[in-house]
Order: sequence, then structure tokens, then C-alpha cells
Amino acid sequence: MSGWIVLGVLVVAVIFVIGLYNGLVTARNAYKNAFSQIEVQLTRRYDLIPNLVETAKGYIKHERETLEAVIAARNQAVAGLKAAQASPGDPAAMKQLAGAETVLTGAMSRFMALAEAYPDLKANQNMMQLSEEITSTENRVAFSRQGYNDSVMGYNNKVQMFPSNLIAGAFGFVLAQMLEIEKPEMRAAPKVSFT
Repeated sequence: MSGWIVLGVLVVAVIFVIGLYNGLVTARNAYKNAFSQIEVQLTRRYDLIPNLVETAKGYIKHERETLEAVIAARNQAVAGLKAAQASPGDPAAMKQLAGAETVLTGAMSRFMALAEAYPDLKANQNMMQLSEEITSTENRVAFSRQGYNDSVMGYNNKVQMFPSNLIAGAFGFVLAQMLEIEKPEMRAAPKVSFT
């Protein structure tokens, strides 16, 4: 009789461990899938940028440095995305992507501010359409990034919380890195002066 009890306890323990392991795998796959949604939107954005620059070239020829900075930042971001694609959640890859995205966002902000100074460029139908598509894509990127970060948080909670942390450690589940893109305008607090 006691043999059956021990066997029953072992079966329950094995089923419990399998459930925890499968929960960790499910959570890891969820954040990897969420990253693929970011990847789709970033790729779309990266594909739109050269068209935007080409449209602007005819109008702002003497602003070559700004145009080259946008293309260089885009290329850096593409490289960052490739590194992150190879290992979504890897801290080094996600930091590389976040840094590249920060540089690209800054370059695009400078480009758009420059474009504002050229009324003919602003009125160009291609420029208006591309700007609208980029803005729409930016919103999708932000939404996808939020979904990814939520999935990473759920996965990281499973990796760190007892008792699943025991299974995570035993089977090599490591914490994943969120994608936090720093916006240059958010870095410094605004200065207020009443003088």
C-alpha cells in the first residue's frame, strides 16, 4: 500500500514539473512571437525610409549631411534588428537594437524638422504619403513593443518566481531583456523659467 502512495506522489510531482516546464516554454515562445511582430513593423519602417530620403533629395540637395545621417542610422538599426532576430530577448542584442533605434529616431526627428522648412517638399504628394505611412508604422511599432515587453515580463516572472524558478534554473531558462527605446526628448527634464 505504501508503495502505491509513493508512486502516486512521484507521478504527481512529475506532472507538476512537466506543467511548470511547459509553462516556461509557452511564455518564452510568447515573447519570441511578440518580437516577430516588432520585427515586421521595424522592417516596414526601414523599407520606407530610403523612399522618404529619395523624395526629399530633390528639394533639399544642400542638406546632404542630414540625409546621410538618416541613411546611416537606418543601416545601423537594420544591423541591430538582425542581431535581435538571431536571439530575441538576449540583453546585448536588445540593447544594440534599442540604441540603434534611439539614434534613428533622433535622425528622423531632425530630418522631419528640416523638411518643415521646405514648403514645396511638405506639399509633395509622395512626401505626404510616406510621412503618413511612417507615422502609422511608428504607432504599430510602439504597440508591438508594448506587447513584447508585456510578454517578456510574464516570462521573466515565471523564471524568477517559486517554484518555477527551480525548473527554470535546472533547464537553462534565463531572463529576457525588454525593448526600451529611449527618446531623446524624454532624457532631459524641461527647464521652466519665470523670469
